[in-house]
Amino acid sequence: MWEKTVHVQPPYNFDRVLDRLSINPLIKLNKDERSVKVPFYFENEPVVVTVKAAGTTDDPSFVVTGSHKDSMEYALQRVSHIFQWDVSLGEIQDHFLQTDLRDIFTEHRGTPLILDFDPYFCLMKCIIHQQLNMTFAYTLTSRFVTTFGEEIEGTWTHPRPEKIAELSVSDLRELQFSGRKAEYVIDTSKLIASGELTLPDLQSKTDEEVMDTLVKIRGIGKWTAENFLLFALGRPNLFPMADIGIQNAIKKLYNLEKKPTYEQMEEYSKPWEPYLSYASLYLWRSIE
Repeated sequence: MWEKTVHVQPPYNFDRVLDRLSINPLIKLNKDERSVKVPFYFENEPVVVTVKAAGTTDDPSFVVTGSHKDSMEYALQRVSHIFQWDVSLGEIQDHFLQTDLRDIFTEHRGTPLILDFDPYFCLMKCIIHQQLNMTFAYTLTSRFVTTFGEEIEGTWTHPRPEKIAELSVSDLRELQFSGRKAEYVIDTSKLIASGELTLPDLQSKTDEEVMDTLVKIRGIGKWTAENFLLFALGRPNLFPMADIGIQNAIKKLYNLEKKPTYEQMEEYSKPWEPYLSYASLYLWRSIE
C-alpha cells in the first residue's frame, strides 16, 4: 500500500468534479468522503487508485492511495493529468471575469476540465454516445464495460482494444448497439490493436493534426474528434459548435428566441479564446 499527498494551485473545486463525475454510473465515488476510484492499466495489469480531497477550493490538496507499489509514479502522473492539477484555473478565471461568461464562472469557480480515465475508452465512449440521448448513451456504455471489461476493487476497468477487436457485430448487437455503431467500435479497436492508430502519439500532435487523423476513420466525425481532444487529451481551446448542449446554453445566456447560428457562436466566442474548452465546460455546467 502507498499514499501520497498532492497540493494543487487554487482555486480548485473538487465537489464540482464529483458532481460531474456522478453522471457516469460506471465511476465509483463517494461524495461524503469526497473520494473517487480511478482504474487504469499498468504494464497490462488493471490497477485502481483512490483520490480523496483533503483541502478546500482555496487550499486544495489530495491524498492519493494505491495497493500496487510499483505503479505509484505512473499513477501520480495519470491522476495529475486526468484531474488537470497542473492547470492554473486562477488565470482562466481572471480571463473570463472580463467576458460575458463572468456570472457563470463566478458561480462555478474552480471547476476544472476533467479527462476520461483512459484515451482508448474515451474514444469508444464518444463513438457510443454519438446521436444518442444521454441516459441511453450511459446505459449502453455501462453494458459495454461490464460485459467486456474487468472488475477490480469494486470498480470497473474499461475493456482492452485487443479484446474488442475480436468481437463480432452480433456480440454488440446483443447489448442493443446498432449494427453500424458496432462496426465502428470494432473496426476502430482493430486499428488500435494492430498499431495502425497509436493513441499515445496523438498527444504530441496539434489539434488540427489529431482531427485530420481521426476523421479519416469510418464512424468518427468532427464532434467525436473534438470530444476526444477535450476529454482524452485535455486541449484548452476547443469549442464544439455542433454540440446541442452548448447551443442551448448560449441560447439561454443571450436570451435568444432560437438556437444560435454557427456565425453567432463564432462571434460570441472570440473573447473566450485561448480557453474555449473552459467556456464549453462552464456553458455545459450552466444548464446541467
